[in-house]
This record gives sequence, structure tokens and C-alpha cells, in this order.
Amino acid sequence: MNFVADEGVDAQIVARLRQVGHQVWYVAEMSPGVPDTAVLNMANQENAILITSDKDFGDLVYRQRQVTQGVVLLRLHGLPAEQKADLVVTMIQQHGDELPKAFTVLTPQKVRVRPQLN
Repeated sequence: MNFVADEGVDAQIVARLRQVGHQVWYVAEMSPGVPDTAVLNMANQENAILITSDKDFGDLVYRQRQVTQGVVLLRLHGLPAEQKADLVVTMIQQHGDELPKAFTVLTPQKVRVRPQLN
């Protein structure tokens, strides 16, 4: 799968996704500090699902009705980076076919996948 990882995503998550064969564009490596709309546009241009820990993307998708290829919102605060990476990879293995065109929230306890409104 193709992913764009927002700059707030742990580098270990990006490394693990690449290690298991996913294409990942990492904002922290390319264009740190760009606005959220530019990150979303990058994901759309690359036909990639956005991985972020920034709740502002929920506003862009649901209130402003921005088109996306899919968003995965990570709510994994306080966990070690390696455990976060494990959870993300496992979530993709189990729910990967549901991620395109969906807004997904990953917490340590559950995965919530909702189809987007656009």
C-alpha cells in the first residue's frame, strides 16, 4: 500500500512500514512544517492513505469535506515507538482492505473504521 506519514508520526512507524514492503512518503523527510492541506494534497497526488496523529485532519475530512484517499488517525500517546509500529502494522494487516476512502482511528484498544462522507 501507499502511505503519506505526517511529520508527527514516529520514524519507527515509517521504518517498519517500509520494512514490510509499503511505499511511504514521510513529511518529516520531505517538507516539514507544511500546512495540513498540503499534506492532504500530497497524499491525494500519490494515491496514498494519510497516517497522522493530528486530529485537525478530522475537521478537514468531515467539516470541510476535503477529498482523501483515506486517513489513519493514530491515538497512541504514551506508548513506546516500537509498540506503536507493531500496532500500525497489525492494523494494516487486519484492516488494509477497509482503509481506502475511510477515516480510521487506531487506539491501543481498538480500530474504528468509518467510511468518509465525500
